[in-house]
Amino acid sequence: MYQILSKEILNPTVEKMEIKAPYIAKKCKAGQFVMLMVEEDGERIPLTIADHNREKESVTIVYQVVGYTTKLLSTKKQGDKLFALSGPMGKAVKHSKEVKRVLGIAGGVGSAPLLPQIKEYHDLGISCDVIIGGRSSEYILLEKEMKEHSKNLYICTDDGSKGTKGFVTNMLTQLIEQGEKYDEVIAIGPLVMMRAVVNITKELNIKTSVSLNPIMIDGTGMCGGCRLTYDGETKFACVDGPDFDGFKVDFEELISKADMYKEHEAKHICKLDRGGNNE
Repeated sequence: MYQILSKEILNPTVEKMEIKAPYIAKKCKAGQFVMLMVEEDGERIPLTIADHNREKESVTIVYQVVGYTTKLLSTKKQGDKLFALSGPMGKAVKHSKEVKRVLGIAGGVGSAPLLPQIKEYHDLGISCDVIIGGRSSEYILLEKEMKEHSKNLYICTDDGSKGTKGFVTNMLTQLIEQGEKYDEVIAIGPLVMMRAVVNITKELNIKTSVSLNPIMIDGTGMCGGCRLTYDGETKFACVDGPDFDGFKVDFEELISKADMYKEHEAKHICKLDRGGNNE
């Protein structure tokens, strides 16, 4: 169990992996995630279920190689086995029957949690447009898969190396000014990107959901690291989400909390990376 069926390098820092996980593949739905342990003495990390195949009994994850555990995961090859994979966790996305046209917006690895939602809407016969953004062409993720399940796909890059030069919010504004009408917007990516999207859609009263999986840590609500203020109440992204009504999320508080340790993180050298202990 938990054998790696396939592995693909998407760009210098992002990889995709299909893993044998019969029980998770049988139950998982769009919006949910797994807790992964590479080795028995390692840490548990949350990763979005980017896709699943009930016939093959597999789930697909997309991860960015940024820390000790994802670096360790990156060393694994097709045929290798992972120590543990728990899930599905989090609340599945509930789709409204009133929605007839959807716009999905992904920034960076936000394409991974957006894809299953777009696929689900597409399978229900609902028209979907998608905007994918990235720093440059190599950071545009899951383009082929998105194209298969959307009516129109728009690409935005910061440097103009692919698609339209500019941010996803520029394309969102352009589509609205052209007269495009959407019943719902799904925005998934960095906090600042999701906040910028919400600032636009809120003025137009377009229902907008956001995924707060980037702030999750232990995935069970015990650590409190993914605490947020939602409609004036305290919620936890892992057990109450990870998807929320973007209009009710206090993004200023979230971004302020995320920025709190940036200076320390930039200077920190992980002892595990140097082969020592972490005490």
